Amino acid sequence: MDRVNIGLFDYDRYNTLYYFALNTDEQIYLRYGGRDQGGQTSQLHTDSIELALAKGLELHELYKAGKLAKTPKPEPLYPQEIPALYEKTTGAGRCVECHLIGDLQNVQRERDGTLDKLSQMYRSPDLKTIGIELDVPKGLVIKQASGAALKAGIKNGDRISSFNQTTVWTFGDLQHHYDKIARDSKSIRLGVDREGEAYSFDLELPPFWWWTDLAYRNWTVEPRVYFRSKPLSDSEKAELELDRKGFASRVTHVETIADLMGVHSLKVGDVIFAVDDDQTDEIANRAELFIKLRRKAGEPLSLSVIRDGERMSVDLKSARMSFRK
Repeated sequence: MDRVNIGLFDYDRYNTLYYFALNTDEQIYLRYGGRDQGGQTSQLHTDSIELALAKGLELHELYKAGKLAKTPKPEPLYPQEIPALYEKTTGAGRCVECHLIGDLQNVQRERDGTLDKLSQMYRSPDLKTIGIELDVPKGLVIKQASGAALKAGIKNGDRISSFNQTTVWTFGDLQHHYDKIARDSKSIRLGVDREGEAYSFDLELPPFWWWTDLAYRNWTVEPRVYFRSKPLSDSEKAELELDRKGFASRVTHVETIADLMGVHSLKVGDVIFAVDDDQTDEIANRAELFIKLRRKAGEPLSLSVIRDGERMSVDLKSARMSFRK
């Protein structure tokens, strides 16, 4: 990727496979690729890539005939323009690899104080969160509508045709545009084709619609905490005399490596109700999410914990991972 315009070829760098269909004027017709929490190939299929290639050729014929509207090009950006990326790659005589771009762009943002973890760390929100399960071989045909999608009026068998009034042809297109919306958005508009008729639906976005599993991403900027927890209910908080609006949560899993690395001494069943005396947050609803959003990787933290009815303090050093550069 050393000399590639990564401003034009913009995508979530942690996808297993990603294609662009474009012309020599660098007008992108469509994208193919993407994944979700279901796995590396959850949204890939030979049938759907054939559909995408056929649509790409169709759009190219329209372009040659002057019947395809031009789309504005994104601002160009090259790897050497990102200091943190240049230092670890080209500047050190090494290649620029896709996963390095994903990580080191965020490292540079962290240095510059512009890192927005909601949009730049929690990438590619899962469509299943808003009730859309696609029939993968058929591209954007909905296999099962539920939740927000069903409530909005979307039905099984509808084919998604636009996202917020932008035409989409593939899962790659849809996920790319979905990832670009502000994380404080309250709704989105989906256009669908239903038995040859066009319809539009406004979907109300549920709380935490943007949350995704970060486990498969090699983020240097993500504080690794090696535990998982479940938010306490209002009644549980009241019983423990905790702030009802707080992010108090009960530890449900502790990774063995936490003890080996000396990261913390948490135990399953512990209730974490504060981090460095902070107990509430406008977004986070549990302790580890608060840490990932509000603290830098590698920082030493103090957790306020209730264990077997006793209040205590537990030290935690959020690990800052180092990946092959």
